[in-house]
Order: sequence, then C-alpha cells, then structure tokens
Amino acid sequence: MTHTAENNKRIARNTLLLYFRMLLTMTVSLYTSRIVLNILGVEDFGVYNVVGGVVAMLGFVTGSLSAASSRYITYALGEGNLNNLKKTFANIQAIHLIFALILIFLAETIGLWFLNNYIQIPIGRENAVFWVFQFSIITTSLSLISVPYNASIIAHEKMSAFAYISILDVTLKLLIVFLLQVINFDKLILYAAFLCSVQVIIQITYIFYCKQHFQETLVYPKIDKSQFREIVIFAGWTMNGNLALMGFTQGLNILLNIFFGPAVNAARGIAVQVESVVRHFCSSFQMALNPQLTKSFAQKDIPQMHKLLNASSKFSFFLILFISLPACLEAKLVLQWWLGIVPEYTIIFLRLILCSCLLGALSNPIIISVHATGNLKRFQLIEGSMLLSIVPIAYIGLKFFDFPPEYVFIVHISIEIITQYARLHIVLPMIGMELKSYIKEVVYPILKVFIISPIIPIIVYMYVEVNIITFFLICILCVISTTTTIYFLGCTTNEQTFIKNKLQQFYLKIK
Repeated sequence: MTHTAENNKRIARNTLLLYFRMLLTMTVSLYTSRIVLNILGVEDFGVYNVVGGVVAMLGFVTGSLSAASSRYITYALGEGNLNNLKKTFANIQAIHLIFALILIFLAETIGLWFLNNYIQIPIGRENAVFWVFQFSIITTSLSLISVPYNASIIAHEKMSAFAYISILDVTLKLLIVFLLQVINFDKLILYAAFLCSVQVIIQITYIFYCKQHFQETLVYPKIDKSQFREIVIFAGWTMNGNLALMGFTQGLNILLNIFFGPAVNAARGIAVQVESVVRHFCSSFQMALNPQLTKSFAQKDIPQMHKLLNASSKFSFFLILFISLPACLEAKLVLQWWLGIVPEYTIIFLRLILCSCLLGALSNPIIISVHATGNLKRFQLIEGSMLLSIVPIAYIGLKFFDFPPEYVFIVHISIEIITQYARLHIVLPMIGMELKSYIKEVVYPILKVFIISPIIPIIVYMYVEVNIITFFLICILCVISTTTTIYFLGCTTNEQTFIKNKLQQFYLKIK
C-alpha cells in the first residue's frame, strides 16, 4: 500500500472514530441542556453563560498556546526526531504552566473587578456568581495545562482516545443531571462545581493516557531558551487572532449582558449549544485532516497539502450545510420540542450563528495551513485586526443607535466574509497555491450548492402549515436536495466515481 493510501485510510478511520464521539456527545448534550435549563431557569442559565465568558475572555491565550502546541508537536513528529520531539514537549509544558499561573492571577484581580462592576447580576445571586467564577477559573486553568497532551493525541492521530474518553465524559454529565435533581442546594453553584469536577477527571485521564502511550510526554517541563522563545513568538502572533476570537464570542456575549440582561445570554447560550453540535460534524472531519496538512508541509509534499486543503474546505462546508439547512428552517419547532421553554431571540440567534458556522468551515483549513508554515506575522496582524473590529462596531450600534440584539451577529458575519477574502490573499501564495485554483476547486462548487440546494425546501416551507408531518417533509426535502446538489454540482468527476464505488461496495456487502 502506498504512503498516500495509508494516510487516506488513517484519515477515514479517524474521521469515523471522531464522528462516533460527536454523535455520543451531541445526544447527551441535547438531552442535558433541556434538563439543566428547566432546573436552573432562564435567568440562572444566562448568568452561568456570561460568568464563564468572563473567564474565557481572560483565557484567550489558551487558543494561541493550543495552536502553537499542535503545530510544533505535529511538525516535530513529522520530522521523525524523538529527541527534538521530547525537547519540544518539555518546552511546551513549561510555557503552559507559566501561562496558567498568569491566568489565575488575572482572573482573581481584573476578572473579579470586571465581574462585580460591569456584569448584570440578579439581586441576591452575588454569592452564587462568585463561586461559579471560581470553578470556571479552575476549569480553564486545568484545560490550559492539559493542552500539550491533547495536542500529542491529535499529532499521533490516535483519535480512538477521544472516542473512548468521551464515553466517560458523557456518563459523568448524565450523572450531573441526576444529582442536580436530588440534591437540595443552590443549583447554579452545584452545576458549576459538578462541571468543574468532570473537567478535572477528564483532563487527568487524557494526561494519564498520553504518559502511557507517547514517549515524549514522559519528560518534565524544561526551558530550552532558543526553542522556548520561538514557540512563545509563534503563540504571540496567534494571540492576536485568538483575542479577536474571544472578542466576537465572549465579548459579544458580555455586550449582550450589559445592554439586554441575562435572559438574552440564555438565548445565546442555547443557540451556541446547537452551534457546537453542528460544528462537531465539521470539526471531527477537520481534526482527522489537520495533522496530515501540517505533516505534508513538513515533508515538502506541497501537492498533497493543496489537495487536503481543498478537500477539507469544500467538504467541511457541505457537512455544515447538510445539517444547518433543516435546522434553520425548522428552528422554531425543534427548539420547542427540545426545550419546552424557548427564551426570546433564540430562534433568530440560532439562524445567524449557523450562517457564521459555514464561514468557519472555510477559515479553519486556511489557518492550519499558515500555522504549518510558521510564518504568521503578516497573517495575524491583518486577520486579528479585522476580527477585533467586530466588538467596537457592535458596541457603537448598540450604544448609539439602539439596534436589537441580533445586530451583533450580523456584524460578525459581515466582518468574517471580508476577513476570509484577506486570508486567501495572504496564505495561498505562502503555500504555492494560486487563488484561481482555490476559487475553481472550492469557491465555485460551494456557491452552486449553497444557492441551489435550499430553493425547493424554502418554497415548500413557505406554503405549508407547521406541524409534525410537514416537519419531516421539510427535513427529507433538505436531505434529498442537499445530497443531490452536492453530488452533481459540488463534486468533481473523480469524487463522483469514488462515491459510486464506495456505494457499490457497501451494496455488495449487505446484499
């Protein structure tokens, strides 16, 4: 079997394992969200989301360090030098420990001050909010320390670890729902404490797994000045982009709290939970491809890198569209069935957030590609600066023009479209790829599918009554329309042949 064939087989196997993980976590997440919303109530549910968002804002460095860890560990693994891999891991461990201490300090000073002075807290809930904040700090700090271990699992492409540990994760979260209903104590504090405990157990499990399977993780944190500086500089350049990410996620969440109160945070929290489910369909596929993108560059196999970039971008978009189309059309009915109580603005928030998901599917492969090159300065300055403008633009609209809450998401989508155009112009020349080729292989196919596939479902949706029969009718139409459009307009001749062969093989097996 050729090296490329082995890589393709590994990608397929890892994708299936990650989809198993996704389906498992999705099912439990959707079930527990309904119960937790009913137990906490809309106001406390919104409070939990915004308080956790304050800690996440301070922990924006986590995403930067995670990107640096994945890049350097995967690159060292691709080079095949064990000693360099051990040195890299020891440096990354040291960096994460240092930043975890910085995060705790910032959270207990600046974070606590901001929480007490700017966040809308319901009267009588100050003590509960304080403890939610403390548990959130513990969770975020431990997540930061365990980042190198998760990066090692991804670099080694041992996605089965994520699948198996997810079983433990969802079991513990189901236990949380049960305990919330039987223990007579402040439910908001209990929920935060239980979630923190689950994260402690899960992160320790990941660390234990890595130390049992990967030699490089057996080293102690140690600073090698030259490489330490190189990794910190890399993380520093990605920090601009991750600060922007925190801005248009948790920053917008805090703006919604300041201008509209915790009930609107609850609506956003529910929409984000659905978004995370939809994103999993794409991220599971991308997580299986990302290490191969970096390794292809490390091994100077640029044509293979181009092929993986196009495939990741195009089919990630198709996966999200496949789920998002019926979710957008039937958002009202689905949310009513799922939650019972649907906070105001949830439906419009959900539809707008799913649109931003489609753009995110295209941005991630480009970001992974530029990380593989290690040449981040220009990319991060331009991308980060553009994305950082989302929060001030949203603030101006809310403060001076009294725009409704959904305005912040419209700003996000508009800036994201412009930023993606800038990403392509910066990154494609760096990896020796022509913009014309990307437009032909990725942009044209997804535009054709995006424009044509919704036409029939939307027409039917506009002229039928909302009930369970029409719900299933719309969903079936969405599946048929999206699938056929992707096959005939989104796939190349080679991809169509590949799909035909796989379907024939499957048919012969079950015949």
